[in-house]
Amino acid sequence: MGIVRTNDGAEIFYKDWGKGQPIVFHHGWPLSSDDWDTQMMFFLEKGFRVVAIDRRGHGRSSQVADGHDMDHYASDVATVVKHLDLRNAIHVGHSTGGGEATRYVAKHGKGRVAKLVLIGAVPPIMVKTAANPGGLPIEVFDDFRKQLVANRAQFFLDIPTGPFYGFNRPNATASQGVIQNWWRQGMAGGAKAHYDSIKAFSETDFTDDLKAIAVPTLVMHGSDDQIVPVEDSAKLSVKLLKHGTLKIYDGFPHGMCTTHADVINPDLLAFIQTAG
Repeated sequence: MGIVRTNDGAEIFYKDWGKGQPIVFHHGWPLSSDDWDTQMMFFLEKGFRVVAIDRRGHGRSSQVADGHDMDHYASDVATVVKHLDLRNAIHVGHSTGGGEATRYVAKHGKGRVAKLVLIGAVPPIMVKTAANPGGLPIEVFDDFRKQLVANRAQFFLDIPTGPFYGFNRPNATASQGVIQNWWRQGMAGGAKAHYDSIKAFSETDFTDDLKAIAVPTLVMHGSDDQIVPVEDSAKLSVKLLKHGTLKIYDGFPHGMCTTHADVINPDLLAFIQTAG
């Protein structure tokens, strides 16, 4: 584990375990690198070097007031990657982390990235616009901001208890440990970062980034994702990628890396081990 300071003074926390080909994990909003513990342990045992970063303002990284946008996020990743001299790396991004990974690979990844994986990821763009009529109305994200300011602690209980893991579905068996772990990660970060990041994950257009990515990319998404609907995300992203492969999981929720790690982890490994 370590800390890297960026050019604008943010301190970025990272985990770096093992040796071998590096896999870099990018977490979702408003969580931290801890959300990848199950995947990190799995791939560590398979002989990989696993690296995960707490986004600025999240987890154990410093709660700076500014820079909570995709350009800064990608630049912060580049700072860590350069510090650790990671090469031939596989980048895996979930949700907001999928946007971060997309921007990083497109803008900073030349010569350092072998493959990319996007899981329940926000690209191409979440918000409804004239060019993206299938997106979610801006009022959805305005409500996120309103609830965060009014009672962040309750809001961060409601999300994992309900739509994030599909625990609001009939016959679902909720895990209190999973819910509390989500809350723990969220509350460790800064309210300002979480507030600003809503705009970053919902309004950033990744169309040009996706078109620029030349490495093999696996796009994984749950068909019952209530946070990032599959029709306006994964199904559009794969059409923009030069070497994209789409895999949709029937009935899986947004947080499927946690609820269905027994399925997701082997599929990730298979993609990583495939030549090309």
